Amino acid sequence: MTIAATNGTPGLPWGDAEKAAWRASKAKRRSYFDDVLPQIDSLRSALDVIQYGELDYGDDGRYPLFALRSRDWNDALPAALVTGGVHGYETSGVLGALQFAQRHAADYAGRGNLLIAPCVSPWAYERIQRWNPHALDPNRNFFAGSPAGESAALWDLVQPLRGRFLLHIDLHETTDSDETEFRPALAARDGKPFEPGTIADGFYLCADARNPQPAFQQAVIEAVAKVTHIAPADPDGTIIGSKVVAHGVIEYDYVPLGLCGGITGARYTTTTEVYPDSPRATPEQCNDAQAASVCAALDYALAS
Repeated sequence: MTIAATNGTPGLPWGDAEKAAWRASKAKRRSYFDDVLPQIDSLRSALDVIQYGELDYGDDGRYPLFALRSRDWNDALPAALVTGGVHGYETSGVLGALQFAQRHAADYAGRGNLLIAPCVSPWAYERIQRWNPHALDPNRNFFAGSPAGESAALWDLVQPLRGRFLLHIDLHETTDSDETEFRPALAARDGKPFEPGTIADGFYLCADARNPQPAFQQAVIEAVAKVTHIAPADPDGTIIGSKVVAHGVIEYDYVPLGLCGGITGARYTTTTEVYPDSPRATPEQCNDAQAASVCAALDYALAS
C-alpha cells in the first residue's frame, strides 16, 4: 500500500497532522551510526574528516554531518565536490561516494582538492526514505535560508568555497519505489492527483540545462558503460518524462529547482542515476558505477 492511500484527504495538501502521521509511520530500518560513520572514521589516516553540522530530530535522535576533505588542500588547485545520500534511500549514492574515497581519492592527491559529503541525509538513510522528517525533499531545497536542515548544512559548507569548484558530481538512484511509494506520496502531500510514470532500466545522467557540457556528460557515460548498462530512452524519447538529449543524458534546470547540483557554480556538474532494482545489475555494480562516474568526471575535468 502506498503512502498516498494511507495519509491525508485526496485533493487537499497535507497539514501538520498529516506530516506528523507520515513521520510516525517511518520506522528505523538501518543505522547511519553503524553503517556509515565507521567507514568515514576509517578514512582519517588519508583524508581530513570535518563535521559541518548536526541535525536534531528530537525523539528520532541527533545526527552529526561529516565530510571528507583532501589533507593536502591547496588553494592553487581546482576543487571538486562529491555528494551522496541527498536522498537517504538511494544506497549506492552513499556507498559509491565512500568507495571512491576509499579506493580512488589518493589518485588525485596533488592534482585537485576533494570535498566529499557521503551521506547528506542520515535520518532518511536510516528509514530508507526520500524526504527528511518534515516531509521536505532535500533535493528541492538547496538555496539560501533553506527550511531543510540537510540542505542548509551543505549549503553553508560549500558557499565559502563557491567559485573555486571545477566539478560537482551528485550521486543518486532511481528505484522502483519512486513509482510505488515516493511519487504517490508527493502527489498526496501536495494535494494533486498521482500520474503514473516509468522507471528507466539502467544508468543515466541528469545535466544542468543551463550548463549542459555534453562532451563531459558523454565521457562519464562511456566510463560507466564499462561497469553497467546505460538506460535506453522510452518510446517517446524520454527518461522519467524528460527529453533524452544524448545517450543516457537528460537535463534539469538545477538552480530554480533547488537541486544539489546547482550549489557550487562549478564548470562541470552532473547528477548520476543508478537503477538498483534492475535484474541486470547487482548492488556491487551500482556502487562500482557510482565510483567510476566520479573518477571519469574528475579525469575529464582535470584534463580540461
